Amino acid sequence: MYRLIEFLRRIYVVLLFIAIEAIALNFYAHSSYYTQAKILSRAHSVAGGIQSSIFGVKHYFTLRSENEALSQRVAELEGLLSHYREKEATAATDSLSLEGIDSTMVESLSQYRYTTARIISNSISRSRNFITLNRGLMHGVVVDMAVISPTGVMIGYVVGCSERYSVVLPMLNMDFRTSGKIVGDEHFGSISWSGKSPYKVEMNDLSKHADIEIGDEVVSAGLSHYFPEGIKIGYVESYSINDTQTSYNVTVRLAADMTKLNNVILIENFDYGEIQALENNPQNEEYN
Repeated sequence: MYRLIEFLRRIYVVLLFIAIEAIALNFYAHSSYYTQAKILSRAHSVAGGIQSSIFGVKHYFTLRSENEALSQRVAELEGLLSHYREKEATAATDSLSLEGIDSTMVESLSQYRYTTARIISNSISRSRNFITLNRGLMHGVVVDMAVISPTGVMIGYVVGCSERYSVVLPMLNMDFRTSGKIVGDEHFGSISWSGKSPYKVEMNDLSKHADIEIGDEVVSAGLSHYFPEGIKIGYVESYSINDTQTSYNVTVRLAADMTKLNNVILIENFDYGEIQALENNPQNEEYN
């Protein structure tokens, strides 16, 4: 008790000053409607700034969950869009109307199934890089699923799965192969990576009759069974005719920054197994 009294005795001047200031401010605040309005406006401004800062901190820590939710929604919309594209392509011979088709029916009819995952490991500095995802067999992920970014850009395809995780062979792997073409032109070439820049891939064996210009968009040709046709790959940075004067060698700048990947979308081609079994059928040797 003695120490408390001594402490108050030493700071009583400060306490008295604060008390007098508070009384003075109170009289000033109630001296007119103008001062009341000004002080109230200032108080709301300060409170709003504090609340905005608190919200910003909270929002920062919820970005991951929000990104995953957005990726999931993109996957759902990609599934619907894929089905509508298929129906549009066969509209001349298919009497089934798009009107009244619900999401369950769309999923059962579509050739592709879309789901999402988050990257937990990504290497880019090796000649044979791999990406690890936080989804596996128990989440519906299977080998040979295509992997794209939430913006629809090609990333790679699944080559291995455990119960809870999966491994992706990305474009930045020298074993990666797929087919690509220039938007607006049906000639296709082979997409691969030379192991040099993480921002570029090569498209070789593109017919010299292809209509190509610097800046043209390059997309999947739909011939690899992994990727649906039209998945964005990148843009033509340079091209030259090969030594045999029969095709172009094209340098493609990737549309996705492979060094900044976070969430991805996986695509399962329901027809892949049937196509692969047919192509591997020993009876096909009779026609070779």
